[in-house]
Amino acid sequence: MTNRQPGVKGPDELRRQIARARGRSGALAGRVDVKGRAQARAADLRDKAGALTVQLRSSAAQAGHTVQDRAGRSGLPRPVLVAGAVAGAVVAAKALRRGRR
Repeated sequence: MTNRQPGVKGPDELRRQIARARGRSGALAGRVDVKGRAQARAADLRDKAGALTVQLRSSAAQAGHTVQDRAGRSGLPRPVLVAGAVAGAVVAAKALRRGRR
């Protein structure tokens, strides 16, 4: 028989209770950390915007090549091709700026 008083918990039980309490407080701290969650969300949005920018640039470049190929087959002079490519670049740049806002 041990000399424990009723209601007194042993050191192992106290350690388990402390571990459970720390786990609950850590989860609560994560939910309350608004600044940290906002920073994480902002980082996610920046990553998505960067990926979209790369995709738009790739699409614009592909469209420019397609226009050049079609214009080359149609017999248009080189200055017309250059003007079309510049116009495409301007449109792509405006689209990228709008996407950042």
